[in-house]
Amino acid sequence: MGMFHKVTVGDQIISPIDWEMDPALAFGTFESWGGRERVRNNDECVYYFFVDNWGDVPKLCLMERAVKHARIMAEIKAPLEIIQDCVKGQGTSSIFEKSYAINDKIKQWLIDNVLDKGESKLVIPEVVEEHVEDMGAQLPDMGCSNYSGEVVALPSDSAVINDDDIVPLIKKWNFFDRELNPSGRFDNALVSTADDEVVVDLRTNLMWQSGGIDIGSIRHVHRQIVETNKNQFGGHADWRLPTMEEAMSLLEPLKNDKGVYLNPCFSKEQPFIFVDNQRKPGGYWFVDFKQGRAFWSSGTIPGGFGRLVRSVK
Repeated sequence: MGMFHKVTVGDQIISPIDWEMDPALAFGTFESWGGRERVRNNDECVYYFFVDNWGDVPKLCLMERAVKHARIMAEIKAPLEIIQDCVKGQGTSSIFEKSYAINDKIKQWLIDNVLDKGESKLVIPEVVEEHVEDMGAQLPDMGCSNYSGEVVALPSDSAVINDDDIVPLIKKWNFFDRELNPSGRFDNALVSTADDEVVVDLRTNLMWQSGGIDIGSIRHVHRQIVETNKNQFGGHADWRLPTMEEAMSLLEPLKNDKGVYLNPCFSKEQPFIFVDNQRKPGGYWFVDFKQGRAFWSSGTIPGGFGRLVRSVK
């Protein structure tokens, strides 16, 4: 059972399979600092199997992982019962940790049924369809807006948030949180600009990315912020992570058609984002637009996304 098995995905033969790699180790290898000793060069690809338990039914998948990208190559039509047994063996886990290493039973089934000269019809290649996201109804134009409401100055400086601080913070501003303040609502005054990639909230005087930064470690996100400012995204060079209050201000009390608690002018591709607040005694805070809440993590999840903000002078 060495590393030199191969699997056929469509017209492509992939070898070797790395049996030691799994989602957690992949994060340490490709994202965290100090984990790069396994990677010989930035173009090297590693292939491994894992169980994807993010949907209603768990799936066995083949992953292609490299420094610059990660993509699911194929779904493997393994018997559902052995995949479910693998999921049960994980015990209680965070709702944000749903990608699991395969167990020995799945490994042996792959060797017996799929790898080398096994049954290729059990390997379903992932078809990547180009999709243009619907960004919702047209917002009022910033130059034509006649907003005359109050301007709210949300905290913009990095701060430590303890567990017992989060409920008072949310209720002070009446932010929506599906668990901690389900009746809350913070009304924005969002307007469009000449740049489709930025949105301005006239109530908070904040300019937001309508999209954002793909998933990665906090170091990865900070590196992307440097690049964003170097390239003067949207014509500006002072983009930063939002504070908890700034990020929570975007939460809408109802999910939109894209399945996130956001105005549809924002992309769904950043379902939970880092905020510029750390937790005491440890961990990072996030705002989750898919679950509609604030949460913290020790950092063991495979990072987070970014949606950057800047203050409108």
